[in-house]
Amino acid sequence: MIWVISRFIVEAYKKVSDSGKDKIVEKTGVNSSIMTIPDSGCVMENGASCLPCTPEEEKKIVTDLRNESERNLKEGNLYFVISSSWFRKWERYVGIDGDENLIGNQSSDSRHINGASSVVAERPGPMDNSDIVENGSDSDIKGNDIQLRRMLMEGQDYVLVPQGVWEKLHGWYKGGPELPRKMILQGVYHKKFDVEVYPLCLKLIDSRDESQSTIWLSRKASLTELFQKVCALKGIEQDKVRIWDYFNKRKYAQLSVSNKTLEESNLQMDQDILLELVDGHQSSKIGMDSTGNDLALVSLEPSRSPLTIAGGPTLSNGHSGYRSNLYPGSSIGSGLADMDDGFEACNSARKVEKGGLAGLQNLGNTCFMNSALQCLVHTPPLVEYFLKDYRAEINTDNPLGMHGELALAFGDLLRKLWSSGRTAIAPRVFKGKLARFAPQFSGYNQHDSQELLAFLLDGLHEDLNRVKQKPYIEMKDSDGRPDEEVAAECWKNHKARNDSVIVDVCQGQYKSTLVCPVCSKISITFDPFMYLSLPLPSTITRTMTVTVFYGDGSRLPMSFTVSVLKNGFCKDLLLALGTACGLKSDESLMLAEVYENKIYRYLEMPLEPLASIKDDEQIVAFRFQKKEIGKTRLVIFHRWQEKAELFGTPLVTYLVADQSSGADIEAAVSKVLSPFKKISSAKAHVGKENGILLDGLDEECSCSDAQSVENAELEGTSCRDLSIPLRLTDDRVMNFNAFKKDTLFESGKIIGKLLRVVLDWTDKEQELYDSSYLKDIPEVYKAGLAAKKTRQEAISLSSCLDAFLIEEPLGPDDMWYCPRCKEHRQAIKKLDLWMLPEIIVFHLKRFTYGRYLKNKIDTFVNFPIHDLDLSKYVMSKDGQSYLYELYAISNHYGGLGGGHYTAYAKLIDENRWYHFDDSHVSAVDESDIKTSAAYLLFYKRVRSESKVEAGEASHSHSIS
Repeated sequence: MIWVISRFIVEAYKKVSDSGKDKIVEKTGVNSSIMTIPDSGCVMENGASCLPCTPEEEKKIVTDLRNESERNLKEGNLYFVISSSWFRKWERYVGIDGDENLIGNQSSDSRHINGASSVVAERPGPMDNSDIVENGSDSDIKGNDIQLRRMLMEGQDYVLVPQGVWEKLHGWYKGGPELPRKMILQGVYHKKFDVEVYPLCLKLIDSRDESQSTIWLSRKASLTELFQKVCALKGIEQDKVRIWDYFNKRKYAQLSVSNKTLEESNLQMDQDILLELVDGHQSSKIGMDSTGNDLALVSLEPSRSPLTIAGGPTLSNGHSGYRSNLYPGSSIGSGLADMDDGFEACNSARKVEKGGLAGLQNLGNTCFMNSALQCLVHTPPLVEYFLKDYRAEINTDNPLGMHGELALAFGDLLRKLWSSGRTAIAPRVFKGKLARFAPQFSGYNQHDSQELLAFLLDGLHEDLNRVKQKPYIEMKDSDGRPDEEVAAECWKNHKARNDSVIVDVCQGQYKSTLVCPVCSKISITFDPFMYLSLPLPSTITRTMTVTVFYGDGSRLPMSFTVSVLKNGFCKDLLLALGTACGLKSDESLMLAEVYENKIYRYLEMPLEPLASIKDDEQIVAFRFQKKEIGKTRLVIFHRWQEKAELFGTPLVTYLVADQSSGADIEAAVSKVLSPFKKISSAKAHVGKENGILLDGLDEECSCSDAQSVENAELEGTSCRDLSIPLRLTDDRVMNFNAFKKDTLFESGKIIGKLLRVVLDWTDKEQELYDSSYLKDIPEVYKAGLAAKKTRQEAISLSSCLDAFLIEEPLGPDDMWYCPRCKEHRQAIKKLDLWMLPEIIVFHLKRFTYGRYLKNKIDTFVNFPIHDLDLSKYVMSKDGQSYLYELYAISNHYGGLGGGHYTAYAKLIDENRWYHFDDSHVSAVDESDIKTSAAYLLFYKRVRSESKVEAGEASHSHSIS
């Protein structure tokens, strides 16, 4: 009853909205001083919602608020965390499909969860975040005091909504608990906004009674704020306390009241901080040495090994003599004072142990970083370089670099790992630098080790670039010149702007050839690379059944079963389907998933993984003329008038004209329906030719022959009006509005160039049309009872290289501008390896990312450990050795989001392999390092004795 009254009030409000007033007129019988209805809905005096909004209105309000928030991004904006399970229910209620998901990505399985079994989704109950918080549904705890469950993924477990959206949703639905989070600004040179979902958690240890308390603060909070919170918690005056960075239960550094942020102070998630009183009265032995002497005023920063920072001389205290005056005017000096620490690491008084066997402590989901770092610090040329004096090559003025800070942090960390024996190192300083210069790696979420490696190689190169002033060089086209000449010129130009140890050791060159499919213009370029990302070709196929509908109404729908690669993409399915149905060069196919008699999503991304399409789904394809794409799309739904429920597969066509009338829409619908028309025996002699229905119109059609009938169809007109009632509808197919034949629809004014109409079917129409073609759509795959499991395939590294170098057309979103045609063309691209570096890294592309699904390929890749001969892949005949040996592997175990990274690395001097699992290091047999978890493969060149002397005289990949 409340809902009916509320809807009545809203309708009355709408009728007077043009007056510019937000109050209900007197005839509603409601006192306007008690209740007002703003644009977003009515609010009672007690704050409770009176449910004034329709689902469509809720959707519009939320969309508008979200867009407004996007336009006004600034630090400090509040966002709220909402459980995905509740938010998906709300999205279905307001009619948000997977392809128009408002916030975050949506799993392709989301339509199956939470009992979504009808077209009209029920209104969700109160907001419920109990499934994403540690404290369950305790609503007495608020804000940052509520601890989110760890390892949650945005889009999968939760969504973030702006404050305005939260206030509206909470006003409509109530519930909670509320989880506000602030937007922070990350990075130094490449700034970006980020919502701090997980604030910094610090464990406060009180030295008086060794009690522990938990403190939550933003990592952008200052040390002053930390002191204020600690003193308020403990009821102590600020001038009577001191707080220590107590990482790993050791006094690392004394913190002081300042504007320095917690992140800049290298404080980590879940680490300890120690509270002490200045008056010296201690109730515990915390902070004392074994003799009971007070160590409170002494910072126990680990002493340095003789291998000091950037080769600086070692002083008696173990600190580098170059310190803060090393580079006046830069920020390097202050950065040198902060060093990564270990458990009594680098103690020169201890017995020297062999290096390279130290682990890296996990600082909170940093296994991806640890894995990549272990591979890099076991790269022989880099070890040799960073253990020497490299000060002269630090480039502090490069605008593309990090003022040398990244190189110094990496060099210091490498030296520690090679001088600390088996003591694990906590790379806190390095992570702090990483967060400053690459904010995408800040926080405590899991990341991709390959993405980190790419950033590190590029960042180290820019920090160590020997070129201080990069010259401007205009690139020339190949213009038919010999490849050797063009390659040498490109490499010379590259070295004129980029010259570092990373270029010397890790950069090679490949040849890229583009051919215009229209004028056959050939463009050849030679580009540098630091790693090769190899696709994983699959020999396992899957059969997929797709029903093709003809947008021009020329044929009945037909189902095709095609075979595609299991790990393929939608572009592979479209190619196989186009071949099966005889697609012409001027035609195109559009894939869509049908669910509950509606189009659930369009599969319009060519690189959408086929793994996102489940076997029990119904996939259809609509066939159009390419020239129609981009015009107004017309979606036709079917509804039983008596039962008021949808049935069958929606049909899709295009309105070609920029301005269409109601009559044009009726004609287009009639044309698409024509193949489903039942043919009477009197007209049976017209029949079909080549599958094209010639008598697709009404039996009373006055057309004299089949040719005139076909012409009528091609012109998009029929000989009589459409017999089935046709109405406009919305995206939820809930509201229906009649329209007249002379009603005009301008393409430019149609939102998203998408019109939806519904056909009201009756028993009469069932006699005229065969609707079985609309209802009996097969699933993608129907498994047999005795279906056998497919064995996991194994592929070779060489097959991955072959797939990388194969000739293929560019994607529609990656068109090439042809200088001869003066237009963008879908050129044919071919890659060839021209020159290989001393160190070559292969990235096995195990992760595929689509709009609806992130998938991991666990295929076992058989890669050689010794004698990897790449000679046949290299086009340049420069006399170099292209025989390589494996020395490190970055592994990824498990799935996306919840996986774990480790590394295998070989100590060259020992000729022995070790397993690096964060802080744990153990020996491993060479026969055990080849697994399906291999993600990054690191190879070094094996140089024959006869070529070593020649290689020493020139750079390994300089071109003569």
